Amino acid sequence: MILLTARDLTRQFDADPVFAGLGLEIRSGDRVGLVGPNGSGKTTLLKLLARLDEPDTGVLETPKSVRVGLLEQQPDPQHDRTLWDEAALGLEWLFELQREAETLAEHIARETTDALLRRYDTVHATLEQNAGFQIDHRVCEVLEGLGFAQPEFTRPMSTFSGGQQARASLAKILLADPDVMLLDEPTNHLDIAATEWLESFLIRARPAMILVSHDRFFLDKVVTRILELRPDRLDTYPGNFTDYRKQRAQRQERLGKVARRQQNLVKRTEDFIRKNQYGQKHKQAADRIRKLERLEDIEPLDNFHVPPMTFGQPARSGEIVVEALEITKGFTEPLFQDLTLRVERGQRLGILGPNGSGKTTLLRTLIGQLEPDRGRVKLGHNVDIAYFDQGLEAIPRNIDLVEVVRPPGQPDVTPGQIRSLLARFGLTGDITLQAFGNCSGGEQCKAALAKIAATNPNLMVLDEPTNHLDLWARDGLEAALCDFDGTVLFVTHDRYFIDQVATHVLVIEDNRCRLYEGNYSQYCRFHENNQPQTDTSGTSAAAVGTSHSRPDSIPPANAASDNDETEPGKRQFAYRKASELEADIADAEARKDELEELMADPDIHRDAQRMQLIITDYEIVKDELEMLIAHWEESIERN
Repeated sequence: MILLTARDLTRQFDADPVFAGLGLEIRSGDRVGLVGPNGSGKTTLLKLLARLDEPDTGVLETPKSVRVGLLEQQPDPQHDRTLWDEAALGLEWLFELQREAETLAEHIARETTDALLRRYDTVHATLEQNAGFQIDHRVCEVLEGLGFAQPEFTRPMSTFSGGQQARASLAKILLADPDVMLLDEPTNHLDIAATEWLESFLIRARPAMILVSHDRFFLDKVVTRILELRPDRLDTYPGNFTDYRKQRAQRQERLGKVARRQQNLVKRTEDFIRKNQYGQKHKQAADRIRKLERLEDIEPLDNFHVPPMTFGQPARSGEIVVEALEITKGFTEPLFQDLTLRVERGQRLGILGPNGSGKTTLLRTLIGQLEPDRGRVKLGHNVDIAYFDQGLEAIPRNIDLVEVVRPPGQPDVTPGQIRSLLARFGLTGDITLQAFGNCSGGEQCKAALAKIAATNPNLMVLDEPTNHLDLWARDGLEAALCDFDGTVLFVTHDRYFIDQVATHVLVIEDNRCRLYEGNYSQYCRFHENNQPQTDTSGTSAAAVGTSHSRPDSIPPANAASDNDETEPGKRQFAYRKASELEADIADAEARKDELEELMADPDIHRDAQRMQLIITDYEIVKDELEMLIAHWEESIERN
């Protein structure tokens, strides 16, 4: 059954239309992913389909009985309602039927008529068919699935954050169960567990749906068709997001071949016409002129722009970059306790956990922005940190992007050099002169990443760096981080991003932290292959594959046994030349000797604070030297 049809839709706000001549058709059971770069008009199109906006031209048709519901990116709930009442609004039509059934029952008790009985039977059947007698259970299931706890159900909406209010609006539309659901970035404020619940819910759901999302895992799991929004058309690709990318690449290759063949044909035809236009074959030449005039140009399939992000060549840090020793941190209650963690140079550690589990707190504690309640954190030798704050609150809103990115203490850097750097992150033209606060979320995010690149750190700490980036900008960031020679700590709910970037995953679950070697998919496979799993160890975690591993560190997800570390052929360390390691060992030994001389100086002992810093540096160097020697011994043995 056709639920929604659009023909020749055009929407224009200024000189150039956002899109023109669009057509689409949605049928029962469709689960469609709508993709396109930021600014291509995806949200505008959804508003047109929901009749919250009017097209400049075109026709939109839906049968009278079809209900269309839209989840907007920035909902505006009634703040005086409770969370429960706000979500239950999605079932208001069932509440109305319940009230009608009660009224009908009262009338029937006073006077029974055939008309009243027939209407009561119809209302009762509709309630049964739509689980109208289990409303409380349905509301509870959806709210809990989206990450709300039962004590929050009675809180007023005014007490919730913007992200929580967005989740409440999502609950409302899921419960409303319209015939066509239009969901604009439904996973934006969900953690991984809530996103996985939503995937399962939507796969089972009755409505047809159009989903706008930058979550590639989500699109792969849920959708069965992709619509690619272009300025003058919607291109259709069957299958999920991965299928779309393959088909698009194949289509691009085919169109390229056909276009080249057409160009060769045109060239040969023009040569024939030029040689024969006034000769004996002038009639054939005239015929070919007419054919060329009727020939339609083959439009190549352009690639969407992937910013060529790069972070440069950082200065070399010590082998140990961050070491946390039995740290505990919390506010009203501990978020994590007795966590021991070592991050080595070159690792890209992704931190996962539910909303509110302390991921940002852990990041800030590891880099010294927050003091642990117990335990200590040590940074390694020559570690230079750059921090990406998910709220971007440290960047002034009133200065233009060129000044935002200008590295501190380097007045000689020219505006041209800064604009070249901004261009690497997809920011060109007049946008570079706009105030940071006037830019879109995606533009602010790219500027913040360019600012990090300008400082050339060797430890990047990124808190939700993908929140406002479109699919193609995420591709660019993933490639840049994988090419980066330094160390990366990051928090994200984007599972595809974790798969592409992470070499290790630290999972915060049930107030404990566990470290896994590999990416998100390997972490999932490990759990699938090791369930049920009993864990009686403490809450510490340590780097996998080092001689300091603790019970909570988990072997690689594809490990065959608990004894893989001793299997022949398995490296404990990443490959490095022995000569490079010998140079690092010499440097570490020299620093150790210097620190020992300082600790032997009686004047130093009079300054307790300085003495403590020297002792901390000495312990870091000792650990680093021990690791370098073990790495060197493995390198000699293997080579």
